[in-house]
Amino acid sequence: MREIIFDTETTGFEPFPKDKGTLADRIVEIGAIEIVNLKPTGKVFHKYINPERPIPAEVVKIHGIDDDRVKDCPTFKEIVDEWLEFIGEDAKLVAHNASFDMKFVNAELLWSGHRALDNSRVIDTLPMARSMFPGQRATLDALCNRFSVDNSGREYHGALLDSELLLDVYIELCGGKQRGFELSKSEDTSAVNFSENTREKRVFTPTQEELETHAKFLEKIKDPIWNK
Repeated sequence: MREIIFDTETTGFEPFPKDKGTLADRIVEIGAIEIVNLKPTGKVFHKYINPERPIPAEVVKIHGIDDDRVKDCPTFKEIVDEWLEFIGEDAKLVAHNASFDMKFVNAELLWSGHRALDNSRVIDTLPMARSMFPGQRATLDALCNRFSVDNSGREYHGALLDSELLLDVYIELCGGKQRGFELSKSEDTSAVNFSENTREKRVFTPTQEELETHAKFLEKIKDPIWNK
């Protein structure tokens, strides 16, 4: 299955402000990685984009992209065809807190004279993480820490960098990598071959908060069967 892991950086939070005197927020960076059957193909899409409006200073502190960085970059309208060609017509679009990224991508598409993308194509890793780890933090940084994904280079948010991190997180949310595990090509299809590249066992150590929550839960259980 072909999927596109993607992320955006923007000038703010609202492409369609209610106050008519407020400038619409725009995309300043978009990054995406193609995967097939949870494996990167090597195809990457990455663009810095001129938002055609000033980038607020408080937002620059988040992603490090200022007006000078994008003043000579193409507008979204100038790269829209390349973006649509990259994602294709049927690939699933995977993002963390996807509703945020999709409202900006669809706004830019509409402003560029194209149709909005169908939400049925979207996979949001935020509810996936919340379902898997109820009550726990589900930010991209928190998930990187949980799954031992190295995010030490993430000084600023970045569309391509965050897509790379999300790729590793998404694979773990889908059950983890299964390299070196394949059916034998012999007639006996029940045989299984394990190569030397079989994925190493990963241990996920519970946090102190999780240990304390578990202890409190056990205190509420009266006459547990494991004491009989």
